Amino acid sequence: MHVNVLGAGLAGCEAAWQIARRGVKVRLFEMKPQKKTPAHSSDNFCELICSNSLKAARVESAAGLLKEEMRRMGSLLMQCADKCSVPAGGALAVDRNDFSAMVTQRLMAHPDIEIIGREITDFPRDGITVVATGPLTSDAFAEKIIGRCGGSLHFFDAAAPIVTADSIDFEYAFTASRYDKGGDDAYINCPMNKEEYESFHAALVSAERAPRHDVDVMNPKVYEGCMPVEILAGRGLDTLRFGPMKPVGLRDPKTGHRPWAVLQLRTENSEKTLYNLVGFQTNLKFPEQKRVFGMIPALRNAEYVRYGVMHRNTFLDSPRLLGADYAMKDDPELFFAGQMTGVEGYMESAGSGLIAGVNAARRALGKPPVILPPETMNGALSHYIAESQSGDFQPMGANLGILPPLAEHIRDKRERAAAYAKRALEILESVQPAFQEGITE
Repeated sequence: MHVNVLGAGLAGCEAAWQIARRGVKVRLFEMKPQKKTPAHSSDNFCELICSNSLKAARVESAAGLLKEEMRRMGSLLMQCADKCSVPAGGALAVDRNDFSAMVTQRLMAHPDIEIIGREITDFPRDGITVVATGPLTSDAFAEKIIGRCGGSLHFFDAAAPIVTADSIDFEYAFTASRYDKGGDDAYINCPMNKEEYESFHAALVSAERAPRHDVDVMNPKVYEGCMPVEILAGRGLDTLRFGPMKPVGLRDPKTGHRPWAVLQLRTENSEKTLYNLVGFQTNLKFPEQKRVFGMIPALRNAEYVRYGVMHRNTFLDSPRLLGADYAMKDDPELFFAGQMTGVEGYMESAGSGLIAGVNAARRALGKPPVILPPETMNGALSHYIAESQSGDFQPMGANLGILPPLAEHIRDKRERAAAYAKRALEILESVQPAFQEGITE
């Protein structure tokens, strides 16, 4: 008896781990290193592409609650993320290389996980299967998914550039977190005055963009959470100043005043030698990125170890196809997990893999599925992808708005978030026995 897991990204790795720890053998298929997509560079599993941030760490936040639930459910990825964390203010960020290497090592060392290094071009015909091939599924297998699921939707995901720390000009930059939260070394801030910002904005909106070959370029669906900075800038002169370049909560120690606009840089690794441009996902051509972003004084001599890229992302019409256990409604032995299901975000994808993996193992063991209550953040996401009533289904990340309302109205935002978190973790505790059933490790 075994379960097939297709893809060793965040969802696939978490699913494989959850299946194996319940005593069910796993065949984990991954096409790397033999074949890679344009967005991948590492041979390791669980490669982080867009950012090294796993979002807010505080439990009294949607992203923090999601991660705390996963910790309590025995998530492999949370174990590795906590061990590979780097300073990021109020966020949990990881050294992406250490993180991927640790996840890969843990999976390869598990006696019940067999790694099969080849591209999958069709659904396996033996056993229960978890499809976690991700938003960059190979063209051949994507066609099989479209045929099996009656079509798919597309949007575009964009990644931010990464620069070397020693190429940042600290005559113009300063270190600080907003409102002094999380320590002064969490972010490097690149301030701009009004004249500098307006010149930069004019150059950004007119810069040359890279072509996209596998989409209707006249009408692409771009997920708001990864919107290219040049598209945001095109919405108005001050859009960036109220978005990724907002200066609130920051004061330039050289002037004592709040800058007109600020680009924040977040550390990419534990050595603090690499920094990514926060919120600067982009589809500009590489020379244009160097030219335009170099107009930010602190980045005028920046050295780029990775330029921003934009790539295809594919997801299903999940409310029509999937249940809250992530199994197909018409085939309980075929599961999907990850961004392909319509959850958006690194740990949201991993959380879907956790639930799909648990239920795939339970299916293999002849047990009924476990559905997380919608009062939990992971449960709310699984119910969203299974039950969304929107006529135009779109990906969803963790947020308090998808949780059922509290019994009492709480006006204070922080107190309300804390109440949501308290309720979620109490309810999670009540279903933990079913989730822990069968664990052999």
